[in-house]
Amino acid sequence: MSRQQIEGPVATAVLGEAGAASEGGPLLEVRGVRVAIGGRALVDGVDVAVGRGEVVGLVGPNGAGKTTLLRAVSGVLTPTSGEVLLGGRPIAELGRREFARQVAVVQQLPEAPSAMTVGELVLLGRHPHLGWFEQESSRDRQIALLAMGRAGCAELAGREIATLSGGERRRAFIARALAQEPALLLLDEPTANLDAGAQAEIGSLLRALALDGVGMLVVLHDLTLAASVCDRVVLMSEGQVVASGAAREVITAEHVARVYGPGVGVIRDPASGRVVVIPVV
Repeated sequence: MSRQQIEGPVATAVLGEAGAASEGGPLLEVRGVRVAIGGRALVDGVDVAVGRGEVVGLVGPNGAGKTTLLRAVSGVLTPTSGEVLLGGRPIAELGRREFARQVAVVQQLPEAPSAMTVGELVLLGRHPHLGWFEQESSRDRQIALLAMGRAGCAELAGREIATLSGGERRRAFIARALAQEPALLLLDEPTANLDAGAQAEIGSLLRALALDGVGMLVVLHDLTLAASVCDRVVLMSEGQVVASGAAREVITAEHVARVYGPGVGVIRDPASGRVVVIPVV
C-alpha cells in the first residue's frame, strides 16, 4: 500500500469474522499436548480452551513452556502427542492459507523492513485472502484501514516502522494481524519492554477486541496485567499446568509462592477486588 492509498478516513464497516468455531463449541482446544525436543519435554500434557470473545492468558516463569505451547498452537511446532483443534478440526488438517484466514500470530519481537510504512505492513495481513498473483483490491485496502482504526494506529499509516515507539510498533503489528480477519489471535508478550502507559493501552485494546468477538491466547509475564486483562488464566511451570481458571482463583498467594518462590507476594484491593503482584524484599 502506497502512502497515497492509505490516506483518507478509516472505514467504519465491521470486519468479517472467520467461521472457525461452531456456536456451541470452543474456538480453540488444546488437548493433552506434549512437545518434546531432544528427549526433553518442554510442554507436557497441557489442556487449554479459548472461546470466541475470550482472552486466555498463559503465565508463569521463564522456561515454563508458554511460548513453546503458543508455537504448537500456531503450527510452528508439531506436538509429540495430543492435539490442537480449531473449531473442532485438527489444525493438521488445515492448509496454511486456510489456517491463516482464521488465526493470526503476533510474535514477541516482530520484524519488518525499517523503511516499510505502517499502512504497507498492515496490508500484508490481506495476503491469506488473495489468490496467486492477485493484487489487493479497494476492499482489501479498506479492511486494512479499518484494522488500523481498531488497533488505534490509523494516524500512523504513513509512518515508517523505524520511526515508531515500542507501543506504536506493537499496535501496528496487531493491526496487521487484524487485517487477516481472524477468529483467533495468538500473542506472545505483546506488552514486553513497554512502559506502564503503553502496557495499559495494549491491555485496553485486547479487551476491546474481545468485545468484538475475537478470541485470544496471550503469553504474559506481568501477573498484575494478566489479572486485569484476561478472562481466564493458565499458570504454567516446568511445562505443566499448575492452575487454570479465573484470575482470582489462579493468581493467589499459594499458587504464586509455589511457582515463583517466597520472594513474590499477592495483594488484593478490597475495594475493587483487583489483584496486584509485587516483589517481597
